[in-house]
Amino acid sequence: MSQKNKKQFGVWMDSHNATVVGREDVDTGEFIVLGHVKNNGADHNSNEKTAHNQEITLTQKFFKEITRKMPNIDAIHITGTGQIQEQFISFLADTAQYKNVESSECTSNKMSDEALLEFFKNHFN
Repeated sequence: MSQKNKKQFGVWMDSHNATVVGREDVDTGEFIVLGHVKNNGADHNSNEKTAHNQEITLTQKFFKEITRKMPNIDAIHITGTGQIQEQFISFLADTAQYKNVESSECTSNKMSDEALLEFFKNHFN
């Protein structure tokens, strides 16, 4: 399958925010911002175990909201800050629908939507 016909997506993410980028016509066209996803994080809880479980649940929900914006992924490049990208790649690998997705990652600081579109355009070309 050629690079041009793959359903390519990019995600910039940190623990609380994600910006999802994909092609305008799913497998062709220019990259556009498909949406922004927010994870508010767990409430403060005096019980450490409850707080930890709530954080895991909210992170899984965050990942599911991101994947809803990306139907039928062939290739994904994930960038951002922290270790959340590795957790998201593991989530994709553990989900039957996404286990064969070609994924790559790098670290980058927060950037504007325009800069992010250019970043993913350069990555996939």
